[in-house]
Amino acid sequence: MELKPLLETNVYSLRGRVLIAGACLPEVWPEAFAALAAEADQVYSLCLEASHLNMAVTKLTAVLGTGQVESLRFATVDRSPHCTQMHYIRHEIERVLPEHVPMESFVCTAEGVVPVSEEAAELSKSLARLSRSKKEAKP
Repeated sequence: MELKPLLETNVYSLRGRVLIAGACLPEVWPEAFAALAAEADQVYSLCLEASHLNMAVTKLTAVLGTGQVESLRFATVDRSPHCTQMHYIRHEIERVLPEHVPMESFVCTAEGVVPVSEEAAELSKSLARLSRSKKEAKP
């Protein structure tokens, strides 16, 4: 499946079940990428090391406004500070578009594809809350 750059693609080109993958994912975890790509009608790449998060949010909000996308999935490598930002896009879209298509997030590891919960994505943005929860978890 062809991997097209999201930010260089016209908003009316996206349709169906769309996967937005971190640009390095096919190279780093090809099997996990292939499994997720097989479930998509279209696959686009996004590198938040090269582009700002707000550009992606604006683009995808416009894409969803066309009404042509059925579902949106995000997939990245794990442990990348730039890729982690991709999992924040869902929340930003939900703030702008209260009615939206189903969205899911995944990270890929040596063990395979791991779903990212909304709670995990939100917690990763709050280092204070994360630090407090770790202290509370210690015996």
